[in-house]
Amino acid sequence: MELSKRQEQTNKNIQEKANLIWEIATNIYGLYKPHEYGKVILPMTVLKRFDDALKKTKQAVLDKKVEIDKQGIAVESLRNKRLCEASGYQFYNTSKFDFDRLNADPDNIKENFEDYIAGYSDNVKDIINCFKFTDEINKLAENNLLYIIISEFCSEKGDMSPEKITSADMGNIFEELIRKFSESYDEQAGAHFTSRDIIYLMTELLVAPEKEDMKVNPVDKTAYDMAMGTSQMLGCLTELISDINPESTVKCFGQELNPETYAIAKSDMLIKGGNSEGMKLGNTLSEDQFTNYTFDYIISNPPFGIDWKSSKEAVEDEHKLGDLGRFGPGLPNIGDSQMLFLLNGISKLKEDSGRMAIIQNGSSLFNGDAGSGPSEIRRYVINGDLLEAIIQLPTDLFYNTGISTYIWVISKNKAPNRKEKVQLIDASKCFVKRRKNIGNKRVDLSNECIDLIVTAYNDFKDETLNAGDAVVESKVFDNDYFGYTKVTVETALTDEKGNLILKKGQKQPTKGKTDTESIPLDEDIDEYFEREVLPFNPLAYMDRSKDKIGYEIPFTRVFYKYVAPRSSDEIYEEIKKLMSEENELMKELLKDSEDK
Repeated sequence: MELSKRQEQTNKNIQEKANLIWEIATNIYGLYKPHEYGKVILPMTVLKRFDDALKKTKQAVLDKKVEIDKQGIAVESLRNKRLCEASGYQFYNTSKFDFDRLNADPDNIKENFEDYIAGYSDNVKDIINCFKFTDEINKLAENNLLYIIISEFCSEKGDMSPEKITSADMGNIFEELIRKFSESYDEQAGAHFTSRDIIYLMTELLVAPEKEDMKVNPVDKTAYDMAMGTSQMLGCLTELISDINPESTVKCFGQELNPETYAIAKSDMLIKGGNSEGMKLGNTLSEDQFTNYTFDYIISNPPFGIDWKSSKEAVEDEHKLGDLGRFGPGLPNIGDSQMLFLLNGISKLKEDSGRMAIIQNGSSLFNGDAGSGPSEIRRYVINGDLLEAIIQLPTDLFYNTGISTYIWVISKNKAPNRKEKVQLIDASKCFVKRRKNIGNKRVDLSNECIDLIVTAYNDFKDETLNAGDAVVESKVFDNDYFGYTKVTVETALTDEKGNLILKKGQKQPTKGKTDTESIPLDEDIDEYFEREVLPFNPLAYMDRSKDKIGYEIPFTRVFYKYVAPRSSDEIYEEIKKLMSEENELMKELLKDSEDK
């Protein structure tokens, strides 16, 4: 099974352009360490992208500024509107300089470049400020490197025009550059972005119920990513919906904690003419920029295994609000924030149509005892009939981790046949091996793999699907399957003669012999107790006042396949064979030695 031609060509273009930009970065080696190249190259790449986009309308903007100044228009919003109309984008630059003119005057490069930066509209200045680029300009100029970098970007390899590089490819180029910078410092590149094959699967799962109807009836959707990175998930979702029906529209919103990746996301939206004002900077957990917003689609890969200590006070305050806050159902362990993002996403789905695809690691399936925060969150999600499906992905699919990961598909409007049911899909054996590893990423999801997984999701039944070496197994369960009652079991206290010791007619527990039983919700507790406990401990009794309801998703147990151990005879025969082969090899070695 091969990768799709689109993916292969995209990967080739991305690698080539990213490698060329990386070559430009080597000019600052010595002044900067390789992992610091991003301080210069990322903002310069963004600026060159803007510069090439504005090139055709540069003179029109300069003329419009002269006209506006003559008319004495001082209202900033009106000036911005007129200048954006002249540029053809949501941004502009009124400086007489562009990269070509900067390149033509090496003796005044610092002053000219500062004039050039000052000529940009405020939304671009916000992006540049997020890179903290001013300090780098001074450092480069003082070391005679500012002109060299600008000159390199003026060469053919520095061409970033939208006609040459699509928005989707540009996003991938940024991600590839970030990966290179991260790898040079042994950082976790995957903390910044998710590979396209995973995103393509997530987007297909999101639109699956509506896809056929979309082909005929264009849609107008909103989409949100609560940990958007460089916004590539939003870009891929928009791309897919546009491919299905070019008349459809998607308005994107996103929030990002890292200023540099936020700046890239916003610059991408500005170039595309998308909703750049919908790109927000800040901590999603403690500084929610989208209070009272709801969305049709949410797609996200939030951080897992990352603590939420910095947001503790804000999160706990919101938890106390109950249903009025995002975190009412429960709080996870302070060491892992991923389930908080899950709750944040659910709170922002449109009531009658919202759908979310979100990545979680294995701990969200089972961590926490009955009554704990994680268990209560699962209880809320499953009891509320919000969970459609969970798909286990192959290991070694992400750049920064080889662990098992899962896509949770959440819906506020399940199809009738999915009501009160949850589908589990094991796609851990559905992949193609990469020719070259990237970090921990050793496998990909090919087009065929994605189709196989989506087919299993759409079929919504117990089945195993195969395509070559790829295997996908699907199982469907009632919601109650995942719930259990944790019952406290005591051993009755007796005297020396074996008679029960009672107080006020009640059995008394024997110290040190308390136990618990987790009894599935779909089983009668008394029947379970008589069958599974009393035969082994006739003095056992249940203290039902301590009952707790818990929820877990036993993914591994559900798909476990028993493999019988090899027989001792089989193992013995194999050992005999190996010993025989070893003896023959020793004879040959000894013979060669004697011949010499």
